[in-house]
Amino acid sequence: MGDLWLLLLLPLSLAAFHGVKACLECDPKFKEDIRSLITKLVPSEVPGRTHLLEWQIKEMIHLSFKVSHGDKMLRVLAVHKAVKLRIWLKNELYKLGNETWKGAFILQGKLLDVRQNLESKLKEILKNFSEVACSEDCVVTEGPILDCWTCLRITTHCFRGEYCGEEDSRTAENREIGLFLILLTEVVILGSAWLLFHICVSHWRKMKAIRRSLKKYLEKKLEELIGMTDKEKDDSGIRK
Repeated sequence: MGDLWLLLLLPLSLAAFHGVKACLECDPKFKEDIRSLITKLVPSEVPGRTHLLEWQIKEMIHLSFKVSHGDKMLRVLAVHKAVKLRIWLKNELYKLGNETWKGAFILQGKLLDVRQNLESKLKEILKNFSEVACSEDCVVTEGPILDCWTCLRITTHCFRGEYCGEEDSRTAENREIGLFLILLTEVVILGSAWLLFHICVSHWRKMKAIRRSLKKYLEKKLEELIGMTDKEKDDSGIRK
């Protein structure tokens, strides 16, 4: 996986498992808060309430998982940026909770708008952070960095390798070896085909020459045999 995997092996603070975490679903309290806020949006007498809530909660909680796992370059993020994003999302849900209930259909449309805005903001934040962390002069970001794939904190703020869209040297080397082997195989196949063709042509020419020689030999023998037969007839005529 390149340099990023090496960074994940660096010493991790034990506080990473108890403090504020970055990518949204990495924080168990965030899941509880979202579940509580969305549950309050739907009155208890609404038909199909349980199914509606479960689906909406699942879509909202797993959104950052979908975004960050869709691209290796959207994998890590500064903790304080994720905190701001969580606060924004909670405020949006608070606003919906203060509005008058207008039906499940209207609510689903508003929650869809929130999810789309959240996805857009999350992609923008992750992309901007990736550009900074992968730049040559790499401006060091204050505060801890979190790996969205593992929910573990990383001590390094600047990155290289696959995370930055760069091809790993070992992968490139293996690709070159593979291309060389393919080329070598094609050369061997073409060489073998040419050699087989050459052998077949040479064999055909030799057989043609042998047939020609054999034909001349048989014609010569036939002429000699006919000559001997005519001579015998002539001798027999003279004796008579």
